[in-house]
Amino acid sequence: MSHQTSRRHFLRGGFNRPAVMRPLGALAPMTFEDTCTKCGDCARACPEGIIFRDDEGFPVVNLRRGECTFCNACVEACEPAALVAGTSWDWRAGATDQCLSKTGVQCRTCEDHCDARAIRFKLLVGGRSEPVFDRDACTGCGACAAPCPVNAIHFTHISQPKEDSTC
Repeated sequence: MSHQTSRRHFLRGGFNRPAVMRPLGALAPMTFEDTCTKCGDCARACPEGIIFRDDEGFPVVNLRRGECTFCNACVEACEPAALVAGTSWDWRAGATDQCLSKTGVQCRTCEDHCDARAIRFKLLVGGRSEPVFDRDACTGCGACAAPCPVNAIHFTHISQPKEDSTC
Protein backbone atom coordinates (compact mmCIF):
# COMPACT_ATOMS: atom_id res chain seq x y z
CA MET A 1 0.00 0.00 0.00
CA SER A 2 1.30 3.41 -0.86
CA HIS A 3 1.49 6.21 1.66
CA GLN A 4 0.91 9.92 1.33
CA THR A 5 1.67 12.51 3.94
CA SER A 6 -0.60 15.51 4.03
CA ARG A 7 0.18 18.67 5.95
CA ARG A 8 -2.71 17.95 8.34
CA HIS A 9 -1.45 14.43 9.10
CA PHE A 10 2.15 15.62 9.37
CA LEU A 11 1.22 18.15 12.04
CA ARG A 12 -0.67 15.43 13.94
CA GLY A 13 2.29 13.06 13.80
CA GLY A 14 0.86 10.80 11.07
CA PHE A 15 3.94 10.70 8.87
CA ASN A 16 3.11 7.56 6.90
CA ARG A 17 -0.66 7.36 6.79
CA PRO A 18 -2.10 5.15 4.05
CA ALA A 19 -3.31 6.91 0.92
CA VAL A 20 -7.02 7.68 1.14
CA MET A 21 -9.31 6.86 -1.78
CA ARG A 22 -10.96 10.19 -2.56
CA PRO A 23 -13.67 10.61 -5.22
CA LEU A 24 -12.82 10.77 -8.90
CA GLY A 25 -11.01 13.96 -9.84
CA ALA A 26 -9.71 14.77 -6.35
CA LEU A 27 -6.90 17.29 -6.20
CA ALA A 28 -3.55 16.42 -4.58
CA PRO A 29 -4.01 15.58 -0.87
CA MET A 30 -2.99 18.90 0.73
CA THR A 31 -4.73 20.97 -1.92
CA PHE A 32 -7.84 18.80 -1.68
CA GLU A 33 -8.08 19.19 2.11
CA ASP A 34 -7.62 22.96 1.79
CA THR A 35 -10.25 23.25 -0.97
CA CYS A 36 -12.94 20.77 0.12
CA THR A 37 -15.65 22.32 2.29
CA LYS A 38 -16.97 18.90 3.48
CA CYS A 39 -20.41 19.85 2.15
CA GLY A 40 -21.28 16.31 1.04
CA ASP A 41 -22.63 17.33 -2.37
CA CYS A 42 -20.41 14.76 -4.09
CA ALA A 43 -21.81 11.95 -1.93
CA ARG A 44 -25.40 13.00 -2.58
CA ALA A 45 -24.74 13.23 -6.33
CA CYS A 46 -23.15 9.76 -6.61
CA PRO A 47 -25.70 7.45 -8.27
CA GLU A 48 -23.77 4.38 -7.07
CA GLY A 49 -23.81 5.46 -3.40
CA ILE A 50 -20.11 4.72 -2.86
CA ILE A 51 -18.98 8.08 -1.45
CA PHE A 52 -18.97 8.46 2.33
CA ARG A 53 -17.34 10.77 4.89
CA ASP A 54 -14.17 9.87 6.77
CA ASP A 55 -13.53 10.71 10.44
CA GLU A 56 -12.66 14.30 9.51
CA GLY A 57 -15.73 14.78 7.28
CA PHE A 58 -13.90 14.57 3.95
CA PRO A 59 -15.36 12.39 1.18
CA VAL A 60 -13.90 8.91 0.66
CA VAL A 61 -14.82 6.17 -1.80
CA ASN A 62 -15.82 2.73 -0.51
CA LEU A 63 -15.68 0.27 -3.39
CA ARG A 64 -16.90 -2.57 -1.18
CA ARG A 65 -20.36 -0.97 -1.57
CA GLY A 66 -20.29 -0.96 -5.38
CA GLU A 67 -18.32 0.11 -8.40
CA CYS A 68 -17.48 3.53 -9.74
CA THR A 69 -18.91 4.06 -13.22
CA PHE A 70 -16.79 7.19 -13.75
CA CYS A 71 -19.95 9.17 -14.52
CA ASN A 72 -18.43 12.41 -13.11
CA ALA A 73 -21.60 13.25 -11.16
CA CYS A 74 -19.47 13.90 -8.08
CA VAL A 75 -17.17 16.20 -10.06
CA GLU A 76 -20.10 18.16 -11.48
CA ALA A 77 -21.63 18.57 -8.00
CA CYS A 78 -18.44 19.92 -6.42
CA GLU A 79 -18.82 23.71 -6.25
CA PRO A 80 -15.52 24.41 -4.42
CA ALA A 81 -13.70 22.56 -7.27
CA ALA A 82 -11.92 20.07 -4.99
CA LEU A 83 -12.87 17.51 -7.65
CA VAL A 84 -11.75 18.34 -11.18
CA ALA A 85 -12.78 16.66 -14.44
CA GLY A 86 -10.05 14.97 -16.43
CA THR A 87 -7.97 13.91 -13.43
CA SER A 88 -6.78 10.31 -13.68
CA TRP A 89 -8.00 7.62 -11.28
CA ASP A 90 -4.76 6.24 -9.83
CA TRP A 91 -6.09 3.18 -7.99
CA ARG A 92 -5.58 -0.44 -9.02
CA ALA A 93 -7.03 -3.66 -7.62
CA GLY A 94 -5.21 -6.61 -6.15
CA ALA A 95 -6.01 -9.61 -3.94
CA THR A 96 -4.94 -10.30 -0.37
CA ASP A 97 -3.96 -13.72 0.97
CA GLN A 98 -7.57 -14.22 2.14
CA CYS A 99 -8.58 -14.76 -1.51
CA LEU A 100 -10.46 -18.06 -1.66
CA SER A 101 -8.58 -19.19 -4.76
CA LYS A 102 -5.27 -18.61 -2.96
CA THR A 103 -6.47 -20.84 -0.12
CA GLY A 104 -7.50 -23.67 -2.45
CA VAL A 105 -11.22 -22.94 -2.75
CA GLN A 106 -12.57 -22.58 -6.28
CA CYS A 107 -13.74 -18.96 -6.75
CA ARG A 108 -13.53 -16.61 -9.71
CA THR A 109 -16.09 -14.04 -8.72
CA CYS A 110 -13.74 -11.11 -9.24
CA GLU A 111 -12.89 -12.23 -12.77
CA ASP A 112 -16.58 -12.69 -13.61
CA HIS A 113 -17.37 -9.09 -12.61
CA CYS A 114 -14.40 -7.41 -14.30
CA ASP A 115 -15.62 -5.83 -17.55
CA ALA A 116 -12.09 -4.63 -18.34
CA ARG A 117 -10.85 -8.25 -18.26
CA ALA A 118 -7.99 -7.17 -16.03
CA ILE A 119 -8.18 -10.29 -13.85
CA ARG A 120 -7.00 -13.68 -15.03
CA PHE A 121 -6.33 -16.83 -13.05
CA LYS A 122 -2.95 -18.52 -13.22
CA LEU A 123 -3.02 -22.28 -12.76
CA LEU A 124 -0.70 -23.62 -10.10
CA VAL A 125 0.54 -27.08 -9.19
CA GLY A 126 -2.07 -29.16 -7.40
CA GLY A 127 -5.07 -27.82 -9.32
CA ARG A 128 -5.13 -24.48 -7.53
CA SER A 129 -5.22 -21.12 -9.25
CA GLU A 130 -4.65 -17.58 -8.14
CA PRO A 131 -5.73 -14.23 -9.53
CA VAL A 132 -3.33 -12.13 -11.55
CA PHE A 133 -4.25 -8.47 -11.97
CA ASP A 134 -3.19 -6.61 -15.12
CA ARG A 135 -2.40 -3.13 -13.80
CA ASP A 136 -2.48 -1.65 -17.30
CA ALA A 137 -5.96 -2.99 -18.02
CA CYS A 138 -7.40 -2.36 -14.54
CA THR A 139 -9.42 0.84 -14.30
CA GLY A 140 -9.75 0.68 -10.52
CA CYS A 141 -13.55 0.81 -10.84
CA GLY A 142 -14.11 -1.68 -8.03
CA ALA A 143 -16.55 -3.96 -9.84
CA CYS A 144 -14.54 -6.88 -8.46
CA ALA A 145 -14.56 -5.72 -4.82
CA ALA A 146 -18.22 -5.74 -3.78
CA PRO A 147 -19.04 -9.27 -4.98
CA CYS A 148 -15.93 -10.84 -3.36
CA PRO A 149 -17.32 -13.17 -0.66
CA VAL A 150 -14.35 -12.68 1.69
CA ASN A 151 -13.45 -9.00 1.02
CA ALA A 152 -10.08 -10.04 -0.38
CA ILE A 153 -9.85 -7.26 -2.97
CA HIS A 154 -7.72 -4.29 -1.98
CA PHE A 155 -6.75 -1.16 -3.86
CA THR A 156 -3.32 0.39 -4.20
CA HIS A 157 -2.65 3.99 -5.10
CA ILE A 158 -0.21 4.14 -7.98
CA SER A 159 1.86 7.23 -8.46
CA GLN A 160 2.29 8.63 -11.91
CA PRO A 161 5.86 8.58 -13.18
CA LYS A 162 7.41 12.01 -13.01
CA GLU A 163 8.95 13.38 -16.18
CA ASP A 164 12.64 14.14 -16.09
CA SER A 165 13.38 17.79 -16.62
CA THR A 166 16.62 19.47 -17.42
CA CYS A 167 17.86 22.44 -15.46
